Amino acid sequence: MENTKKIENYEIMLAQANALFSNEKNLLSNLSNASALLKMTLPNSVFTGFYLFNGEELLLGPFQGGVSCVHIKLGKGVCGESAAKRETMIVADVTKHANYIACDSAAMSEIVVPMVKDDKLVGVLDLDSRLTDDYDAVDQEYLEKFAAILVEKSYWNLDMFGVEK
Repeated sequence: MENTKKIENYEIMLAQANALFSNEKNLLSNLSNASALLKMTLPNSVFTGFYLFNGEELLLGPFQGGVSCVHIKLGKGVCGESAAKRETMIVADVTKHANYIACDSAAMSEIVVPMVKDDKLVGVLDLDSRLTDDYDAVDQEYLEKFAAILVEKSYWNLDMFGVEK
């Protein structure tokens, strides 16, 4: 029953994302609304947001949550590891992950989805939960779909963030 409700919530979120981003291409606006939509959909979240790739490292982008790390090198932490591998990563318990960067002590589990546009890494979607073991294959499937919608619908002019294209 729990997975059914989770899938329903994600289906609603994807419909909302399609509506939100259908007539808006501005990246800053879309990333900001995306982080708010994720926070509303995933109530256990302590961080829902984005890190943008500047060609060398990930830089903190729009998010919902507490103060966070600003610079993350490729390969470092879950975000940097996911970005370097270009693979979604799920960490059930961040306290047991050797490469974890502790930005918020309230975070217990994490999922990171790399975002790629025209075969180039543009950033990652990063979600942290206050619960351990909060993310699974259902989350991965729907968050990858969500990130794909966002990447497709937004104009990725990263110059406005002082980030290389």
